Amino acid sequence: MLMEQILSRENLLTALKRVERNKGSHGVDEMPVQNLRRHIMEHWDSLKQSLLEGTYEPQPVRRVEIPKPDGGVRLLGIPTVMDRFIQQAIAQVLNVLYDPTFSDHSYGFRPRRSAHDAVREAKGYLTEGYRWVVDIDLEKFFDKVNHDRLMGTLAKRIEDKRLLKLIRGYLKSGVMIHGVVLDSEEGTPQGGPLSPLLSNIVLDELDKELERRGHRFVRYADDCNIYVKTERAGQRVMASITSFIEKTLRLKVNEKKSKVDRPWKRKFLGFSFTSGKEPKVRITKESIKRMKNKIRKITSRKKPYPLSYRIEKLNQYLMGWCGYFALADTPSVFRTLESWIRRRLRMCVWKSWKKPRTKVRKLIGLGTPQEKAYEWGNSRKSYWRISKSPILHRTLGNSYWSSQGLKSLMGRYETLRYRS
Repeated sequence: MLMEQILSRENLLTALKRVERNKGSHGVDEMPVQNLRRHIMEHWDSLKQSLLEGTYEPQPVRRVEIPKPDGGVRLLGIPTVMDRFIQQAIAQVLNVLYDPTFSDHSYGFRPRRSAHDAVREAKGYLTEGYRWVVDIDLEKFFDKVNHDRLMGTLAKRIEDKRLLKLIRGYLKSGVMIHGVVLDSEEGTPQGGPLSPLLSNIVLDELDKELERRGHRFVRYADDCNIYVKTERAGQRVMASITSFIEKTLRLKVNEKKSKVDRPWKRKFLGFSFTSGKEPKVRITKESIKRMKNKIRKITSRKKPYPLSYRIEKLNQYLMGWCGYFALADTPSVFRTLESWIRRRLRMCVWKSWKKPRTKVRKLIGLGTPQEKAYEWGNSRKSYWRISKSPILHRTLGNSYWSSQGLKSLMGRYETLRYRS
């Protein structure tokens, strides 16, 4: 039976290590991840018995609001660490059962598949001449999943009644907001280890329908793009698929965000495409704007951070950001951003020198002739203007930043492109 597989020692150890590695915030019981292992050892006999007998009751999730980049908030439900542990153990076993049957065009929350794979497939469709996209956005997908329909789908392949009861318990565990527990009549709380798998199980029905109709599509979680050759075909597909989603799956399509358009006018997982005959992957303006806002915070001249701290934070953020966006076929963007980041740092350094005599002394120490050092050290131009001056370009050039430990964004991009 599946419940015995879930409660096997090997599966539980893997789940425990995964939850501990992911860390994460506490749930409604305020128990931190660091206490989980000891808690399991102390209470495992009674916990295991309740799971095997089908009497275990999940605790409500803690509601957290995460700001969205485009405004609004994303509602997350943070389960207790014990429930995260049990959900992780369930997800590991069910993944083995369900994942091999999922569509090859589905990429979100699946082993050995990534957002990059999804974008590459989309690029392939553009190259083949499918240069209109039906961009479907599901409205509050995680909050709108119909419980009875999802349980009916699960029951077709899961015979273990104890497991079905436990999953339904997680769906109906409720949400705690300001100390008050509200019942959950629909939706899968976004934030638990089980929710991504359940979302793929729900949307696998959409994938199978799109395959049955012979469409070229890419889906990553609740982002679904269907590629067609004409606008008229796109409008026809949009109408029929919207009808299927709302009548059969009982989900809601967000009409404001869904559209039939050219792929280079839409965004997909932070990327878009160029409109040439040989389409290239590019970074969306919104993604670059969010990145720049983050850099501005790290390099704010109003914050008296030490230079070493700024560089440490920049390296952490930029290497991760580049690791994702290096898929883009536009090296000039990375070159421009790197130049802009160094200018931001020069501005911070110039302000940190404060007094004119300090500026003169520092410039001379970096090899500037005394006359020029005095001229620029006493300049009344703004910090931002001077950060672009030839004098700072020479004294605080690329080699200076390398010596300070700043990692090269362009170097990272070229390394990742070479490996791929």
